[in-house]
Amino acid sequence: LSLEGTSSNEPAGLSNLTKWLRKHKEQVASPHKFSKYILEAPKGLLVSGIPGTGKSLMAKYIAGYFGLSLVKLDFGNLGGGLVGESEKNMDNALNLIEAISPCVLWVDEMEKAFSGSKGNSGHETTKRLIGKFLTWMQEKTKPVFVVATCNNVKELPPELLRKGRFDEIFFVDLPSKEERKDIIKIHLEKRHRNPADFEIDKIADNTKEFAG
Repeated sequence: LSLEGTSSNEPAGLSNLTKWLRKHKEQVASPHKFSKYILEAPKGLLVSGIPGTGKSLMAKYIAGYFGLSLVKLDFGNLGGGLVGESEKNMDNALNLIEAISPCVLWVDEMEKAFSGSKGNSGHETTKRLIGKFLTWMQEKTKPVFVVATCNNVKELPPELLRKGRFDEIFFVDLPSKEERKDIIKIHLEKRHRNPADFEIDKIADNTKEFAG
């Protein structure tokens, strides 16, 4: 479990996702305002797509946009050598996450966590950890917004995609030409260069099928 930095700069080329965030911002950032209407805050998002298309950047942006702390959960660090130690580590991690809440919980490359649940002996601990985490996602009452990223949604088990785990699932594809132009402008301005001094349109043509 680790606290991560956030980003306040809106990513280019992810308009559908940022539109959803704008619609639900107040409900996630200030859930107490909606409690009198018995409205539950959104639980989280699953962002899938090929590497380099901005999934991790989006997780950091979401926390910054909501004005919440970003906490990263690494399943690989929960393992313990003693019987029951891994489950105890998971319980401690979830308790700490809830103590930090309201926050955004980022689970990066989630399919890697589930790859260890396939097979027979030696994988029972992983299965129990995942089962505990899925139950927590379904039943949590604390304001923890989960952002899970993965490279291939087909590698995730059906129970993770069941209604009630995530509010929406977004697929992040390679950027279109107009989106590449926006990305190029962002990087030029970040380096204190004037985009007007560059042939942005030509650069965008020459970066077809490039990731962000």
